[in-house]
Amino acid sequence: MEVTTLSYENLHNHGELFANMFRARHRTFIVQNKWDLPEANGMEFDQYDTPASRWVAVHQAGEVLAGVRLTPTTHRCGIYSYMIRDAQEGLLETIPPNLLFEKAPVEDHVWESSRVFVSEVVPASLRLRVQMQLIHEMVISARRLGATSVLGLIPENSPRLARRVGLDCVAAGPVMDIGGMKSVCVNINMSTKMH
Repeated sequence: MEVTTLSYENLHNHGELFANMFRARHRTFIVQNKWDLPEANGMEFDQYDTPASRWVAVHQAGEVLAGVRLTPTTHRCGIYSYMIRDAQEGLLETIPPNLLFEKAPVEDHVWESSRVFVSEVVPASLRLRVQMQLIHEMVISARRLGATSVLGLIPENSPRLARRVGLDCVAAGPVMDIGGMKSVCVNINMSTKMH
C-alpha cells in the first residue's frame, strides 16, 4: 500500500493515479452516496479541484483506496473560494450556510480538507489501516504546506477516529444532515503535531 500527495506540478510522475482518484470519488460520492455532483468520463470533480489544491491518495496496484483534497482557505477561482466558506456564503445549494459556529477563516495557515473518502472495495479488516495512512499523509502534507489548522466537513463519527489516532480535532459547527449523512465541520489543530 502506498500513499501519495498529488499536485498539478507532480501529476506527470504518477501515471493514471490522479484520474483513478477522481474515478474512486465518482464511485463513492455519485454511485454509492447518490450525490448530484459534476461528472465526466466516470470521474467526479468540482470547482475546487484547481491547481491550488492537493490530493492525498492511498493506493495499491493503481487502485485508489482512499483520498482527501486539501485546499488553501486563501484561494479564489471566480466567485468560489473553498467549499465550507462558499456554503456559509450561500453559494452552494446542497450544504446549509449555518455549518460553522464562526465566520469561515481566510488565513494562510488554515487549509480545508474535503472530499474525504474510503472506497467500498476496502475490506473491513483493512479500513482502519487505510484511514490511518490517509490521516498520516494528510497531516504531513498539510504541515508541509504551512498549515497549522485544517478545517473539514466530515462524517459525524469521524472526530472519534481522529482523536483515537492522535489528532487534536474539535467541532467547529453543529451536526447536520448533508446529502443524507450526518456530518460536522471540525478544526484539526496541526500545531500540536509539529516537531
